[in-house]
Amino acid sequence: MLHVDPIFAATSAPPPFTVGAVLTETRLDSWLALGLVLAAGLYLYGVYRLRLRGDRWPIARTVFFLGPGLGGIALVTVSGLHAYDTALLSVHMIQHMVLSMVAPIFLALGAPMTLALRTLPVRPRKRLLAIVHSRVARVYSFPLVAFAIFVVNPFVLYFSDLYRYTLEHAWAHELVHAHFIMTGCVFFWPLLGLDPLPGRWPYPARALLMLLSVPFHTVLGLTIMQSSTLFGGDWYPSLNLGWVDPWEDQVVAGGILWAGGEFVSVTMLAVLVVQWVKQSEREARRVDRELDRQEARERAADAAPA
Repeated sequence: MLHVDPIFAATSAPPPFTVGAVLTETRLDSWLALGLVLAAGLYLYGVYRLRLRGDRWPIARTVFFLGPGLGGIALVTVSGLHAYDTALLSVHMIQHMVLSMVAPIFLALGAPMTLALRTLPVRPRKRLLAIVHSRVARVYSFPLVAFAIFVVNPFVLYFSDLYRYTLEHAWAHELVHAHFIMTGCVFFWPLLGLDPLPGRWPYPARALLMLLSVPFHTVLGLTIMQSSTLFGGDWYPSLNLGWVDPWEDQVVAGGILWAGGEFVSVTMLAVLVVQWVKQSEREARRVDRELDRQEARERAADAAPA
């Protein structure tokens, strides 16, 4: 990841942003890369344990978790994009979108908590259930609390000196990446996730909350595009990148957040509707089975001798 002191910006500046540069700047030495490998290994081991005892695990869940979930995080943090995330605000916004909105959705659809509960020994499983049903988990997974965190965080980051601080300090920038992932998971897990969570809202209320999140991306994106000041102060001009204009890049960054946010919001709303329909179909089948059993009992009672 590029972290440049303005005094040495001219000598430390990255090359022009190209596909070739992105491909050649891939790194595998970060703590986040290690975490991704560990998470993938644990998930696959859980699936393997289930198959050993003859249980099935939906392939789609594995694909979601490993592909757009962990793979999406790797795409924007381990690939060559990391070399530009402090040089181009537009690249940082791509990271923001993927880490806080795209990857968490597919991590939730992978149902890792359900997989863990089905494969862990008794004592670790009880500990995991205790954490899931703890007061802290209930508060943070409550949809309105998660929505407030999800909406407020970007405004606090970008419209304060905190963003400039993350550009100057590598540890703070890495912490922001982790924070984006956690914020997205807290918001999307109760709305779209397949894992058992306490106090989950019914589908109509979840759909309404998702609709309310759409204007947020529009407002934030347009505000960034129309801002009369550069985010990060003089950080980007001090890099002296002759192949990009910081003002134009900031407009592109706002457009990415605006258009990308609306696309993801509409997509996740469609996913929620599909889940809603499937749940309604399962409920209808359950009711039909109960009616069939009730009719069978009534016929048996009528046929019994007096």
